[in-house]
Amino acid sequence: MPKSFEKFEYERKFVISEITKQEIECVLKLHPAMFSEILYHGRKSNTKQNSIYLDTLGSEDYQNHVSGISQRLKIRIRWYGDLFGVINGKLEVKIKNNELRDKLLFPLKPFILSKYFSSAYLQKEVFAKSNLPYWLIEELKLRRPVLLTSYKRKYFISADKKYRLTLDTEMKYLRIKDRNNLFLDEIKDPYSSILELKYSVKDYKGAEEITQHFPFRLIASSKFIKGIELLDL
Repeated sequence: MPKSFEKFEYERKFVISEITKQEIECVLKLHPAMFSEILYHGRKSNTKQNSIYLDTLGSEDYQNHVSGISQRLKIRIRWYGDLFGVINGKLEVKIKNNELRDKLLFPLKPFILSKYFSSAYLQKEVFAKSNLPYWLIEELKLRRPVLLTSYKRKYFISADKKYRLTLDTEMKYLRIKDRNNLFLDEIKDPYSSILELKYSVKDYKGAEEITQHFPFRLIASSKFIKGIELLDL
């Protein structure tokens, strides 16, 4: 694995179920940091985000996460828009180093997500035919698709442009198998919202003041872990 990554940043997550999405957005607009909604890389507000999470046969990524291993990877395919059909996605490698996080992105050859989707198809027709570095190809050989997630996301930024927020709602988790995927086994979570604060290392001190004005509880949260446990994978 390469030793130089993009700039690391901090992430703090809040899982909210006691108030509505509209009420959360009102809290953000009245916050002293004056958060306002933005378009991120040209994406429309409430754009649907979809992910296929990968893990080893021994569920090592899941085990490392729940065990609290300080340095770990999480690998997923992410795309925007329709959940099924022709997918123009990117492979994301998320690196966690204690409280810091970084992310590497790799474009993938378009593929089709349908009942014919399989782990073998993903390996042979997508990963092998995308321009991925050798170390990543070797890493992917150890993994298989285990979970499909979908949700809507909005983006916000503070007035000083130092702090970014994402608000995820209408979460849905689907079982994904090595083959014969009908995607019938799904669990919806329409009542929970996930608010995530992101900021650079140099802005660490100001983040405390930001979070103090949130009437939400800071919590360790992962859609990957929640989906695995909800579907009993």
